[in-house]
Amino acid sequence: METARYFNCETESSQQGFPPPRHAVPQEDTWDLSPLYPTPQDWESEFSQLSLEFPKIRNFEGTLSGSPSCLLQALEFEKSIDQKIEQLNQYASLKMSEDNADADSLAREARLQSLLTKIGEAFSFLAPEIQAIEDDSFQRFLESAELEPWILPLKKLRRNKPHTLSSKEERLLSLGSAVMGGHGDTFSQLTNVDMKFGKVRNDAGEEIELTQSSYSSLLVQREPEVRKNAFHSFYKGFSEHQFTLASTYANSVRSDVFFARARNHPSALEAALFQDDVPVSVYENLISSARANLSPLFRYFGVRRKALRLEELHQYDTYVPLVEGVKTDVSWDEAVEMVLSAVAPLGEEYTRVLRGGLTAERWCDRYENRNKRSGAFSYGTYQSPPYIMMNYKRDVFSDVFTLAHEAGHSMHTWYSQRAQSYQNYHYPIFLAEVASTFNEVLLTEYLLSKTQDPAMRLYLINRQVDDFRGTLYRQTMFAEFEKESHALEEAGGPLTLDSLREIYRKLLDAYFGSSVVVDKELELECLRIPHFYNAFYVYKYATGLSAAVALAGQTLKSGEPSRYLDFLRSGGSRYPLETLQAAGVDMTSPEPVDAALSLFERRVEEMANLLS
Repeated sequence: METARYFNCETESSQQGFPPPRHAVPQEDTWDLSPLYPTPQDWESEFSQLSLEFPKIRNFEGTLSGSPSCLLQALEFEKSIDQKIEQLNQYASLKMSEDNADADSLAREARLQSLLTKIGEAFSFLAPEIQAIEDDSFQRFLESAELEPWILPLKKLRRNKPHTLSSKEERLLSLGSAVMGGHGDTFSQLTNVDMKFGKVRNDAGEEIELTQSSYSSLLVQREPEVRKNAFHSFYKGFSEHQFTLASTYANSVRSDVFFARARNHPSALEAALFQDDVPVSVYENLISSARANLSPLFRYFGVRRKALRLEELHQYDTYVPLVEGVKTDVSWDEAVEMVLSAVAPLGEEYTRVLRGGLTAERWCDRYENRNKRSGAFSYGTYQSPPYIMMNYKRDVFSDVFTLAHEAGHSMHTWYSQRAQSYQNYHYPIFLAEVASTFNEVLLTEYLLSKTQDPAMRLYLINRQVDDFRGTLYRQTMFAEFEKESHALEEAGGPLTLDSLREIYRKLLDAYFGSSVVVDKELELECLRIPHFYNAFYVYKYATGLSAAVALAGQTLKSGEPSRYLDFLRSGGSRYPLETLQAAGVDMTSPEPVDAALSLFERRVEEMANLLS
């Protein structure tokens, strides 16, 4: 996340600790979207062109089974439309992220979504018509030289045959997709724009605006009352909207279940895992491994409570670093250099390209501004730079790791763009979370190798322990919540505010044990997680970290990055478990997750010894 030097724009609001408006942010701190479209008018021109071009897909309807050449022409036309959609969507989304309240961005996004619904309707015949090709004919098509570049996408499409409906049914699902999938937009507008959390005082006694972004900064401050007040003020905002948020999430779950049933999947979980060809056992093994290894987590909470000299530990006390007196004021430029040094084992090309992206080429939008989307992300397309959105704060050391994380995503995209055809470059999220957390592991090892200071070593180990806790345990707890909330809906149970709180409370009690006092307000946490609107996504953070730990260990031990770089280049050319298997990691076994949890336990013991 970005170095919020609070703020590098000399405005009255920034000097008082408030995020500046977008127009006050210096250009060098923003991303350069001109490689996408030099001006908004260029976006409009492409939008108009797409509006005129996409109806031509109807010329191919009823021809796909005629010959490999007929099918190829349709696929290539679809690709040309998809590439335009990618560019248009990326620009609209990035502009929206800059300022969720900007009228032009809201209108642009709404118009594009409306057009995409029409395009989805027009193209809805493609999959059913391809599925209807007789098996013998389809096999001959796959053996033709013309379709050789499309073999993998066609095989993946054919695998969907049991879950592809008739043309009329597919058209209806396409028409309803925007309506059925709008809950995430509602959640984003409510939590990023409409909701206000008031003002609180920081360690220095300065009154600052409490936002989604500043909340994380307040939780790492030393004064317990600052953390406590920030927590209660923050969740007061969610409490005031809890029924709306519960209804929004419940309807998102119902949408997931509807589409799973409509496509003949046994459950929403199995529908989500199907596209990556991931067995349910991988999901369940993750939960089982985490549940079987809760003792080291409870041990850690005890170490933390003792180190902070607290009578009782609350969730809002679990983020503040345990060490005082180390430098945690890291500028953006310093953060960039740290990340580049850490990834040096990946070779000159990797570091050179990343340096350019984070500096002169302006891939990254660095700091918080008013109404900017919270959090961080990487967003690249086949023909554009892999952009990074941050809300960097120089006093939140974990933001350096967030930068390394998002850089991992972006470089994954960069390598995949250059090694794969358009139809095979889209790597699945399952693999994306490997590339991002791989960089975090490298950063930790680099910083540990460079410090002789016991306090700094303790700080870094504490940070890694917290990262593992937040990824291996917290994200697995989230994964359990998603599984249970969807199962409740599938069983016909009441998906209400009370039932959601009850599910989440049981999970909080299980994952915190008796080591942490769980405030009742924390039950509302399940209503504020953006990733829940992309169902069954969060488990990939935990599996990704486990795979990344294994791959980073291999790379550092061998001193040879080629196997890992081949992993990045593979893009979406294979299913994710196959790709990881080729890189040397078997995720169908619990071993990678167990090994990562074992590393967590060792780090906790090392931390306890350093504190003693």
